[in-house]
Amino acid sequence: MKHGLLDTPVLYLSRYINQNKGEYYRLLQTVRDHEAWEEWILYMLEAIIQTSIQTIDLIRGIKRLMGDCKVKIRSETQIYSQDLLNILFRHPYTKIGYVTKDLRVHRNTARKYLEELVQVGLLSKHKLWKENYYINQPLFEFLRSGSNSSN
Repeated sequence: MKHGLLDTPVLYLSRYINQNKGEYYRLLQTVRDHEAWEEWILYMLEAIIQTSIQTIDLIRGIKRLMGDCKVKIRSETQIYSQDLLNILFRHPYTKIGYVTKDLRVHRNTARKYLEELVQVGLLSKHKLWKENYYINQPLFEFLRSGSNSSN
């Protein structure tokens, strides 16, 4: 963040703290009662280390999935672009409106791209109310299961 490479912090310390809540509150109370900072600081440093390892694993996994997706799009369709790939991995889902806006293409072209990706098995289409959502199934599954089993 300091060098402008990230828009927001990517470490999710809350997960570690929630998983080790008892220890967190015990150490915090020790700081309040006895000003014993060292053990609490060591706890927080361990939280940063563990969260950093999990985050690196998560980023590597997403990068691997992006590479796999890139190969599949290039080999099975005629629509590959890095911008399209980035849209597919910005969130676990996308919509025609996102593709139209980000790629600056007509709505019909965006729909054609997304439907083609459904046909090759990269996306699954789900209608919710009047809107179609296109789920990046590999990314969704990875985030649902893989990111929780890191470390």
